[in-house]
Amino acid sequence: MTAQDNSGKTGEIILVNKPLRWTSFDVVKKVRGSLSRRVEGVQSKIKVGHAGTLDPLATGLLILCTGAMTKKIAEIQAAEKEYTGSMLFGSTRPSYDLETEIDEYFPTSHLTEEKIKAAALHFTGEQLQTPPAHSAVKVDGVRAYKKARKGQEFEITPKRVFIKEFEILSVQLPEIQFRVVCSKGTYIRSLAHDMGIFLGSGAHLTGLCRQRIGEYRLKDACNMDYFKKTSEIE
Repeated sequence: MTAQDNSGKTGEIILVNKPLRWTSFDVVKKVRGSLSRRVEGVQSKIKVGHAGTLDPLATGLLILCTGAMTKKIAEIQAAEKEYTGSMLFGSTRPSYDLETEIDEYFPTSHLTEEKIKAAALHFTGEQLQTPPAHSAVKVDGVRAYKKARKGQEFEITPKRVFIKEFEILSVQLPEIQFRVVCSKGTYIRSLAHDMGIFLGSGAHLTGLCRQRIGEYRLKDACNMDYFKKTSEIE
């Protein structure tokens, strides 16, 4: 999608399939470098931003806005999100995903598909959710993950989120596959952690892929191989 503002400057919305272990900034840097090489003489003037961070261990749709379209970032970020992923019961990790080591084990013999689906219904709708300590949420002006990695103790204020759909796609205990449609600001890692607490089994996220942001879908996104041909992450 291309747009033009009142000054005549144009911009684009670029849909990218973010690879595993890349940060959102890695993608922005790669695309900015690629565009700079294509538009000779205006390298320093190319503005590129992303509309909603994806964790390094998550894959899927990342939306980039360039030039005049960066004005749409806030609007895109506010749109409904859709994810698919997997969570593992029986243990917890401080980061609520595979970034950190297991810190506690729990029983899973009491779990059934019926109990898991009932728990998913419990977490559907409006609720208060506490973001993970290992997240980009700011606490006293500092990113929470920086405090967490230093072993500092701190509290994060819960936020009101809305989970429109929480569908259990398959159950192969101790792991399940799921699909979630939710509001801006929802942490799927926190959802996995909270599910584990609710079921008395502990849980953490083992995989996550963003499928959709508003009207924009992963199936329409380009692969990073396209940008690898024209620039390198330094």
